[in-house]
Amino acid sequence: MKKIPFTKKQMEDLAEKYPTPFYIYEEAAIREAARKLIGSFSWDKGFKEYFAVKATPNPSIMTILKDEGCGTDCSSLPELLLSERTGITGEDIMFTSNDTPAEEFRKAHELGAIINLDDINHIAYLEKHAGLPPILSFRYNPGPSRQGNQIIGNPVEAKFGMTREQILDSYAIAKEKGVERFGLHTMVVSNELRTDYFIETARMLFDLAGEIREKTGAELEFINLGGGLGIPYKPEQSEVDLAAISDGIRRLYEEAVNSNKMSKVKLFMECGRYITGPHGYLVSTVRHVKDTYKRYIGLDACMANLMRPGMYGAYHHITVLGKENAPNDVECDVVGSLCENNDKFAINRQLPKINPGDIVVLHDAGAHGHAMGFNYNGKLRSAEFLLTPNGSFRMIRRAETADDYFTTLNFTK
Repeated sequence: MKKIPFTKKQMEDLAEKYPTPFYIYEEAAIREAARKLIGSFSWDKGFKEYFAVKATPNPSIMTILKDEGCGTDCSSLPELLLSERTGITGEDIMFTSNDTPAEEFRKAHELGAIINLDDINHIAYLEKHAGLPPILSFRYNPGPSRQGNQIIGNPVEAKFGMTREQILDSYAIAKEKGVERFGLHTMVVSNELRTDYFIETARMLFDLAGEIREKTGAELEFINLGGGLGIPYKPEQSEVDLAAISDGIRRLYEEAVNSNKMSKVKLFMECGRYITGPHGYLVSTVRHVKDTYKRYIGLDACMANLMRPGMYGAYHHITVLGKENAPNDVECDVVGSLCENNDKFAINRQLPKINPGDIVVLHDAGAHGHAMGFNYNGKLRSAEFLLTPNGSFRMIRRAETADDYFTTLNFTK
C-alpha cells in the first residue's frame, strides 16, 4: 500500500485556507532520495547529479537539492534563469537543449554552464552566436543499436542527439577550433525500471569513449549517463535497484580504465523523476459523482493540473482520504472538467465508494506534474506546498488567478 505523509485532518485544514487542488512535496523524502542516489556512486569521487529542472521547476526544490550537492540540468532560458536566481551557476549547470535559439546559448555561455550539443551543426552556430566555451559535450543517439521505451521511443525516431559518425566528427571539429575539455552524454529512456538497461547504456558509452580517444585524440573529462531512472507508480512494482546499477557500472568502468580504453572520467547523471517523483502529491476534492453508462468521479483538478494520464495513459495511484481501509469495490473513471474526453486520471479503476466532498490524493506526482500544466479552457495552475521536516506546510508557489491568466492579453479595441 502506498503511504501518504499527511493526514485527512491536515488536508481539510489546509484546504479550508487554500482551496484544492494543490500539490504537496515532502522535503525530507526528497533530500533522502538525492542522498541515496549520490551515495550509490560514492566510489566515483567526481560523481555529480544534475537535477532535471524540467521535472519540478521550483526554486525551493532546487535550493533543497543544491544543499544536497546537486547541480541543475537545464534545457531552456527560463530554466537557466531559475538556476541563476537560485545561486547555481558555472559548471554546476548542464545545458542540454535541442533546436536551440542563440539567446539560450549566449546565456548558458555567460553563466559558464557546461553546454551539451544536440547537433553537429550547433558547433558553428554556437561559435557564431556565443563563442565556443572551454568545455563542450555532445549528445549521442545510438539509433538502431538500442531500443528505447514508451516515453522517449525508438532512438531512430527520436529527434535528440547525433549518430556515431557525427559524434566522432564533432570532437575532431571542436578540437581543431581549440576546445580542450570534453564530455559525452546520452539519454535513451525515461521512467525505466530495468537494472540491466542502465548498465548496458554505460557499456555503450564506455566503448564509445574508447573509440573517441582512438580516432580523435579527445580525452573525455566526464560521461553523463543521462537520467531515466524509473519509479514504481503502481503498488505492485518495485523500486529500481540502485545498488545493482551502481555495482554493474563500476565493474564496467574499472574494466574500461584498466584496459586503457578510456582515462578516469567523472560520471554524471541528470535524474529528475527519481528524486522528486514519489514525493509529490496532487490533492483534489470530489466535486460531482455522475452515473450514465459508467460511474464518473468528477474532481476539482483536471488534466491541466496533471497531464500524464491523459497524455500517454500513465498510471497514478489514488487514495481517498479516510477510506484507506474501505473495500475497493466500485469501478469508476476519475475525471476532470476539461472539454476533452481524455481528461481522465483513471479509467475503470476499482476504488471505495466516493461521495462529493471526499478528498483524493494522486500519488507520485512530484515530477512532470505541475510542470506540465497548461491553461486550456481557462484553467488556472494550482498552488504548490512544501511539507517541511517539522511537519508544517509552506507555500512555494501560489495558485494562479484570473488576473494572471488575463495579464498578457490586450483588451483595447
